[in-house]
Amino acid sequence: MVNKQRLSELFKSLAEIDSESGGEKNICLKIKKIMESLGCETIIDDASKKAGSDTGNLIAKFKGNKSKEPIMLNAHMDTVKPGKGVKVLLKDGVFTSDGTTVLGADDKSAIAILIEALRAIVENRLACGPIEFVFTISEEIGLWGAKYLNYDLISSKYGYCLDTKDIYTLVVQAPGANFLQFKIHGKDAHAGIEPEKGINAVLIASKAIANLKLGRIDEETTCNIGLIEGGKAPNIVPSYVVVTGEARSHSAIKLQKISDNIIDIFKNTVNLFKKNHSDKLPYLEAICEREFFATNCDISHKIVILAQRAAKNLGKKIKLITTGGGADANIFFEKGIITGVLGTGMKDIHTLRESILVEDMKETTELLLEILKIS
Repeated sequence: MVNKQRLSELFKSLAEIDSESGGEKNICLKIKKIMESLGCETIIDDASKKAGSDTGNLIAKFKGNKSKEPIMLNAHMDTVKPGKGVKVLLKDGVFTSDGTTVLGADDKSAIAILIEALRAIVENRLACGPIEFVFTISEEIGLWGAKYLNYDLISSKYGYCLDTKDIYTLVVQAPGANFLQFKIHGKDAHAGIEPEKGINAVLIASKAIANLKLGRIDEETTCNIGLIEGGKAPNIVPSYVVVTGEARSHSAIKLQKISDNIIDIFKNTVNLFKKNHSDKLPYLEAICEREFFATNCDISHKIVILAQRAAKNLGKKIKLITTGGGADANIFFEKGIITGVLGTGMKDIHTLRESILVEDMKETTELLLEILKIS
């Protein structure tokens, strides 16, 4: 029923379309054309400006032929960098890039799987209820497409996001995350002639970071400093630096606690460099914003039961997992759409070593078809 060769060819064609975050228009139009040819009504929403993309999210609605509640299926259209000029290689059933870019299996394997599943439904006139396909933009840079999706266009109350690695897994728990940014304002001066007149913003940032506990905090909490930007030249005392990071936790209380602690460390460090309490310099601008909320799906929910039954029908077993990563599913949960995350088989994502087995994509398509048949 699943056409493995067609699935393989579709994935290759999708992977070779440039679609780094913010530049998804070409792949969006390709998917739109395919979905319309399969009988879907398509809509591109107005999320582009807010998400900083050249297109909006693509919603494709398939009516189905059974009177049942609709199910949402999701994949994101963007890739991380470097994702331009991807050259796809296939050897012994394994897709890779040529090593100069990512492959884009994250998340184009999911797009190919969703399309192949729909093709199988249409060709074989399989019984299924209404399906709402949601192809999002700018997922990799903050889940922006899902955040700015026009939810008035969506009626589903549950669904699946295809955006994790191992097949026959279902993510039922994912952490919440806070975006953290610290702008430290110091004072510039000539570093060789009169450094004592300067206030070194980079030094202050370094002292603050040295006092942080980063990485794995406990079994459900992590934090990271990922970007440091500042300074003008080696011979100028840097007057400004921006430090950007994040904190994640499955516990809302722990997330708030670790975020507050990081902010306090930066504030206290900046204050240590003030000669007098009345000094205006150095000073700190601290930003803490919620990126996404945690998800926790009850194992008795329909999305779990359906996935387990479908896998059993195929002679397999679904493994329920907890992840440290975020996905569009986090945003859908917040909007009242209970969403599990299925794996497609992608490996070494966000690296030049990224790969995926054609067979894994085929098996995931078969699982998805079974879910749709019994839903």
